[in-house]
Amino acid sequence: MLNEQLNQSGRKFAIERETLLPTTPEEYWDAVTIGNAGWLWPTQAPQPQVGGSWDGGTLLAWEPPHHLIVRSEGPDGWFNQLEHLVEARDGGTTWVRYVHSGMFADDWDNQYDGASRHTDFYLHTLGQYLRYFSRRPASYVSVDAPASSITPDGFDALRRALGLGAARQGDQVRVTLPGLRPLDAVVDYLAPHFLGLRTEDALYRVFGRNAFGAQVSVAAHLFASDADQQGTEKALQAWLEEVYA
Repeated sequence: MLNEQLNQSGRKFAIERETLLPTTPEEYWDAVTIGNAGWLWPTQAPQPQVGGSWDGGTLLAWEPPHHLIVRSEGPDGWFNQLEHLVEARDGGTTWVRYVHSGMFADDWDNQYDGASRHTDFYLHTLGQYLRYFSRRPASYVSVDAPASSITPDGFDALRRALGLGAARQGDQVRVTLPGLRPLDAVVDYLAPHFLGLRTEDALYRVFGRNAFGAQVSVAAHLFASDADQQGTEKALQAWLEEVYA
């Protein structure tokens, strides 16, 4: 479900999503408070109380596992706020309403479009984490491609380099990258600027941020107990430099 509010004159935004996930409210709560390395990026654990600090913001609501608000504020009225409303539903599922609101300083249309599309990808990745890897420790890797990836076909060039130019969501694929063992994966997400690959012990995320004026980037959430975080980062960086040389 999508309900997006636009207020260009005030430069404010609100991106709202509702989803039903195959998990419990408690597992969802843990994923968004202490399990972020498994689907987003690592954050420090919050101070578990209203008024507590978390990731540079302040907790305005802390009612585990049902209601969470964290807000950051800055000069000139700038703010960024995330809200989660969480309810148990039948069949072991959980309904979530997620709202990301705030204010952009400039380039409103591009920033809003990027934030909206990233929201869909991150929430999908959260669903994959909850379904396949919930509460498993994760090593996180994030690598930016060179500035030469900021071209109209930057993301498509990476898909071709992966051998996935014709892939569709749901396909079973094998990806071979220098310095890494072959990845037998499912294409779990595919959109014009985003690609998700799920293996038995990892989630690989490709961000076509060239569409929003930034470099293409790749993130990996590694769940194997013997995951080589540094080796994976080094291999991905070298490969991206070769792709965009």
